[in-house]
Amino acid sequence: MQIAVPAEASDERRVALTPEVVAKLTEDGHSVTIEDGLGNRAGFTNEAYTEAGATVSGDPLNGADLVAVVGPPSPALASRVSAGSALVGFLDPFSSEELVRVLAGQSITAFSMEAIPRTTLAQSMDALSSQATAAGYHAVLLAAAATPRFFPMLTTAAGTIPPVKALVLGAGVAGLQAIATAKRLGAVVSAYDIRPEVKEQIESLGAKFVAAPLDESAASSSGYAKEVADETQRRQQATLTPAVADADVVITTAQVPGRAAPLLVSREMVEGMRPGSVVVDVAAPTGGNCELTKPGETITHNDVTIIGPTDLPGRVAVDASQMYARNIASFISRISNDEGNIVFDWEDQIVKEACITHGGKVTHPVTRRQLGMEELS
Repeated sequence: MQIAVPAEASDERRVALTPEVVAKLTEDGHSVTIEDGLGNRAGFTNEAYTEAGATVSGDPLNGADLVAVVGPPSPALASRVSAGSALVGFLDPFSSEELVRVLAGQSITAFSMEAIPRTTLAQSMDALSSQATAAGYHAVLLAAAATPRFFPMLTTAAGTIPPVKALVLGAGVAGLQAIATAKRLGAVVSAYDIRPEVKEQIESLGAKFVAAPLDESAASSSGYAKEVADETQRRQQATLTPAVADADVVITTAQVPGRAAPLLVSREMVEGMRPGSVVVDVAAPTGGNCELTKPGETITHNDVTIIGPTDLPGRVAVDASQMYARNIASFISRISNDEGNIVFDWEDQIVKEACITHGGKVTHPVTRRQLGMEELS
């Protein structure tokens, strides 16, 4: 298989394939071509790629059977992908109508890493989880840098300094990693998730579970969180208000695939926090869990700092890229036969559910419905 990796958008530090993974793919008989300078921002040089067996080119797309990307390619780049080839990456299909139309028009078989089902068989391909790990980790580091307090308890000649009180809202992969990181830094950690089954996971990491409204139906069949009723959300905010007010640091991580992030922290809740407190909103890319979050910006409201990062995994680009590249390689293996050629098994749940476009049609029913593209079904 001829695999191509084009350069990402200028604000993306991660790469779809690292030299480590390229070496494994070439050992399996695949041919890999990367764009010149692809890995510079993540610390992967052209030389490292060539030593791993890749070819460096100014135009890697020429003749590619499969194109691997991190973020959604621009429609212009997608239009350069050879008709009938495959594309794999984070495609943001529910809000990328122009891109989806180009992919269908080019008869490209496009697979979205966001759409891979959360099942045991798909764990090695679960890029949402691997990148959420990076996001949850770095969110706590941002909070630690922004707070005017020490995270751990310190016993000094000047007396004992109490530890930071950290509250994590949402206990998916990002939230659990945030809990673990805050604990490692010495904070006293509390956490909340509307799904009752994660209480044990929160407590196993040494955090206190915040007693607030739970919803047995809040987990979807795919394993991801789903939207809850407005009344449940209002009760949730009312119960969480004192916990937010008592926290020095709040990390919000609740996201629902294909939807705007749920509102967990209102303006009034922020105004009830102590001056110097910090909110880091991991859900900023999908609108944010905090009412005051401005995606991509850091603001101050009533002396509370609210950080809305949209590039958290990219801030730890080396390790985030390593994990993502392994996810991509695992998926490539899933759609390859013993001779290394692409074979699409449409009876395979992973392959079927991850596919967005194929044969000139939009095959993903949720994408069609969200974008109103039934004419391409």
